[in-house]
Amino acid sequence: MATVNFSVPEQVKKLFNATFSGKNKSQVIADLMLKAVEEQRRRKRRVKAVDALLALRRKLMPVMTRKSMLPVSGDATDATGGGCQRSREMDISGQ
Repeated sequence: MATVNFSVPEQVKKLFNATFSGKNKSQVIADLMLKAVEEQRRRKRRVKAVDALLALRRKLMPVMTRKSMLPVSGDATDATGGGCQRSREMDISGQ
């Protein structure tokens, strides 16, 4: 078995020793190191997957263009509230 030396803040050492009192601390550290390795590998896979999806997305034509997403003037379903904008302005001004 290999020996590894780490310097940690005294408070971390105290908390670790109190938390894992009576446990095989070498095994606890080894388990934590393996978990850290696994987590780092997962992060790298996620980054690679996201990058692949973004690259694919850049290659594909959009299903909708910005122009096709713009609301029709006066449409009750448009994002600006359609004909309701004028009534909101009137409420604010008190007229």
